[in-house]
Amino acid sequence: MAEQAVKAPDQQPKFVEGNLFRHITVMSLTNSVGLMAIFAVDLINMVFISMLNQEDITAAVGYAGAILFFTTSFGIGLSIAVSALVARAVGQRNLVMAREKATNGMILGIGFGIIFAAVVWAFLPGIVSLLGAEGRTHALTVHFLRIVIPAQPFLMVGMIGGAILRSHGDAKRAMAATLWGAAANAVLDPILIFGLHMDLTGVAIASVVSRIVIAGVSLVPVIRHHGGFDRPSVEGLKADLAPVYAIAGPAILTQVATPLGQAMVTRMVSGYGEAAVAGMAIAGRLTPVALGVIFALSGAIGPIIGQNYGAGRMDRVSQTFLDGLKFTAIVVAIVTVILFALRAPIADLFHAQGLTRDLVCGPLCLLFFFNGAIFMANAACNNLGKPLMSTLINWGRHTIGTVPFAWWFSHYWGAQGVLIGQALGGVIFGILGVWLAYRMILATPARI
Repeated sequence: MAEQAVKAPDQQPKFVEGNLFRHITVMSLTNSVGLMAIFAVDLINMVFISMLNQEDITAAVGYAGAILFFTTSFGIGLSIAVSALVARAVGQRNLVMAREKATNGMILGIGFGIIFAAVVWAFLPGIVSLLGAEGRTHALTVHFLRIVIPAQPFLMVGMIGGAILRSHGDAKRAMAATLWGAAANAVLDPILIFGLHMDLTGVAIASVVSRIVIAGVSLVPVIRHHGGFDRPSVEGLKADLAPVYAIAGPAILTQVATPLGQAMVTRMVSGYGEAAVAGMAIAGRLTPVALGVIFALSGAIGPIIGQNYGAGRMDRVSQTFLDGLKFTAIVVAIVTVILFALRAPIADLFHAQGLTRDLVCGPLCLLFFFNGAIFMANAACNNLGKPLMSTLINWGRHTIGTVPFAWWFSHYWGAQGVLIGQALGGVIFGILGVWLAYRMILATPARI
């Protein structure tokens, strides 16, 4: 049975041969389509909400986004761990091991996701207050999150399922899961928001349905095309608990640094009023749509590094890292030109005025290359068994690489200065992350 699985076309390690830049491009573009579909729906949500002309509702979505970013980061960390372990097994052509890692990683992820979502749900009012929300905005934010947070475990299932598919090189089916989820959200949003006049509640319900769809659609191809899942056992879960969380623990800490830094920025911006928070909320949804390819790069390039590492091809691991940086530079340059040309129509789309308009149209896109470089460094560290290094890089970037700069520039340019300082701090840690990660790649011996 195992021998047949190894010979099946879908089960061959796809990334140990062929042009690496092409692999990076295909994986990033296909992965980004799914991600950008979800981000685009969030952006459409913001367009619909902005049509209500109620800054407190728009600001509530901004506060909620910061908290959902935090909870989603746990799912990202778990998916990184499962992806790294499955990709290594695929690279070694050990499909039995790959299925075991997928099974135990999924079960551990579900269990952890339920516990974490329950804890966040229980403490929501206090968490929202820490971000600076007050009055009706605070109540709206808590109401929205009370509905959405219980569905976060479904999103974790979908993320881990997508990670398993990408570990097998099956980026198209991983993309399909997020596309279907985004489609469900896009269809329900106008019906619930305007047809049934449910406003923020409608957005929340659509988000819940979307997460359930993503979970279901991601699991089907794993079962049909990649060996499915084993019957779980207590012994197997105990055996994989350590290797999964050896990567997932630092990876989760790495991912949590980003929403933590964003939460601190949100807190700073909240001091300039709801218009500033609304502008940041719009910009926060525009950025991942415009730069979805870069956001997808870390998850897309991880399996390429993992398979080649598992196959003992460190020369290809090194070249993957360098080609990934080239790819990042090309994408950021193209997107920057497009956004600069369309900056006025974009602001008009959201009916943005005054401070909100200024924040939506900030000229900081070009510096996002350094965020992409950090994504690349994180992927290399996580898939080569050095997840603590990625943790240090990310926490450095989102603490001492964010707070002092944001605070300093805010004294000169107000709310805009907060975002400028946040972007400039990323330059320093982007350069540092690339240097540390590439040194680590050169010093890592081949596995076989």
